[in-house]
Amino acid sequence: MIEHFNLIRGLHIIAVIAWMSGLLYLPRLYVYHTRATPGSEMDETFKLMELKLLRIIINPAMILVFILGGTLVWIDLERLGPHFWIAPWMLTKIGALVFLSAWHGFLAGSRRAFAEGRNKRSERFWRMTNELPFIAAIVIVLAVTTKFGG
Repeated sequence: MIEHFNLIRGLHIIAVIAWMSGLLYLPRLYVYHTRATPGSEMDETFKLMELKLLRIIINPAMILVFILGGTLVWIDLERLGPHFWIAPWMLTKIGALVFLSAWHGFLAGSRRAFAEGRNKRSERFWRMTNELPFIAAIVIVLAVTTKFGG
């Protein structure tokens, strides 16, 4: 498996890009969806776009991120031993990953709320929170590339 490390890492990065793209785009759709009149053609269009984005891109990409990332961790356990789990950079990465997973779940629940006509969040809320996944991505990339404290 170690001989395929770079291939797995490359596929992991591609999956992360797809996941992050969806996590950044879905709240942007919500910004505009808040302006749509419930039951209108625009409302129905946003509902379909949001559902397809979540089911076709975001969910599969997240699954691949966890499968490929888990494989990389398994390889690193063989190469480096278990001590890397407690390195500050890894704990930071895991914390940001937990946030991204929770944000993903929050966005999925929000999509259901929009679909059922129960959205309670404002356009301003969606604009203000739109970049949270990007901040988490910055933290993860810097933690992994610098491997600070480890």
